[in-house]
Amino acid sequence: MPDALSRIRRGLVVSCQAPEDSPLRATVHMVAMARAVAAAGAVGVRANGVADVRAIRSALELPVIGLWKDGRAGVYITPTPKHALTIAEAGADVVAVDGTRRPRPDGLPLADTIEAVHDVGKLVMADVADLDDGLAAEDAGADVVSTTLAGYTGETVPAGPDLDLVAALAARLRIPVVSEGRITTPAQARQALDLGAWSVVVGTAITAPQWIAERFVAAVRR
Repeated sequence: MPDALSRIRRGLVVSCQAPEDSPLRATVHMVAMARAVAAAGAVGVRANGVADVRAIRSALELPVIGLWKDGRAGVYITPTPKHALTIAEAGADVVAVDGTRRPRPDGLPLADTIEAVHDVGKLVMADVADLDDGLAAEDAGADVVSTTLAGYTGETVPAGPDLDLVAALAARLRIPVVSEGRITTPAQARQALDLGAWSVVVGTAITAPQWIAERFVAAVRR
């Protein structure tokens, strides 16, 4: 088992990202978040963009899962080999890519991106939306799959995490399965591990103070 994957097993990976319109959208803030969650016991960090990946890699010894969001629709998470190689060169231990069966912007198969990343000695996490995506990503050579895109490729987004998909993937795949997406409580994170997840990625519920504050504000106003 590659070291980066063995180090995150049965632990919490925190996604340290912020949207462009957030007051926290600066690399210095993402590094501070990463340092904070590392001090709390997180076993890895997921980060978006060359600058953030490079800075967090320099600041921490934890495994870094890197990605490059290019656009907002369709296949936009590290969509091409060029994106993937740039993130790998920035210092990511694991490169996260869109692992769905949707058409990719360059017309190339997922396997080409995976092969390119493997050629530079890095691992690939395929972000999938359903069981068939996961099976196809494993066949394409992915080292690990994540449920990141479950619920985000249809017309509506479910309220909670797709733990049924976590269980289904864990039962069928030979490679590790990471639970990510809409996990908002420690109990959900624990349940994902109990259902067979290799590790759990949590973002918004930990690193998005505006979202957290809005929930409190709504409760107080009621």
